[in-house]
Amino acid sequence: MPVKQSHYEVLLSEYSNRDAAIALLKQYRPYLEMIPSMRRPYESVLVIPLPVVRLRHSQALEAAGVRGSISTSVACLPCDLAILMCDPEWKIKMGVEILVYIHRPQEDFSDLLMRWRKTQVCLDKDYEWLMPPRHQHILSQGSERVYPLFIVFEETPERIQRGLAGAALPFIVQPSEFATDVDESAEFLTIGDGLEMGEQELGDWGMG
Repeated sequence: MPVKQSHYEVLLSEYSNRDAAIALLKQYRPYLEMIPSMRRPYESVLVIPLPVVRLRHSQALEAAGVRGSISTSVACLPCDLAILMCDPEWKIKMGVEILVYIHRPQEDFSDLLMRWRKTQVCLDKDYEWLMPPRHQHILSQGSERVYPLFIVFEETPERIQRGLAGAALPFIVQPSEFATDVDESAEFLTIGDGLEMGEQELGDWGMG
């Protein structure tokens, strides 16, 4: 059975909640350990669905000897979720940023991987996050280290999982029943702490 739009929409809406986002990170221990305070996890994690960033571009002026000017533009990143880490004491954003990519219907390996590649190109500039209204007081400057996390379904073609593993990109296989049952239950499902692929150096995945 192919991946349905409803499967994607359920996971997007579910992981937009901080509780579920933390439960997601519990399924991939290297990222769970990036949470600044495990005693105060809900104050340490900020989730932005379908995130938008403001990019800063340097532009050269025509007049000789004059320094370049800075212009800005706004872009919607091709990831599905941004999970940002915050200092629970000082209420400031910290360096780690985890970008989540959920396998979409009709999406093949090249399409899924290209979303991450486009994000890498986009965030190669200076940028800042457009924060939700309740978090606009938090410093939103972009990080030097950005980490991807892919979510695929049991129905996702095996070649996609093989491709992600071959590209050394971390992914989690989401049981199909999760996407169907979550609408019928108020409880968040945590699927153990096992890894879907062997742990590798985080530097292989992070940008910067």
